[in-house]
Amino acid sequence: MQKALCIAAMAIAVIVFALFLADLLLGMSGSIEIAPFKYANSTIDIVFVVCSLMLAVLSWFTFREQV
Repeated sequence: MQKALCIAAMAIAVIVFALFLADLLLGMSGSIEIAPFKYANSTIDIVFVVCSLMLAVLSWFTFREQV
């Protein structure tokens, strides 16, 4: 069960990372109409990208510890 939770957390972290990084990059490049969240706030995009990376790293270390 713990392994499944670690894998789920890594999957969620990857999805959040991809969404907010795409929003940040597309918003900065001027393609606001196709950005997922319409580039509402760049600070929030950066915070979510960093937090999703931290979640992925913590999930990976926890997963490796259980194997």
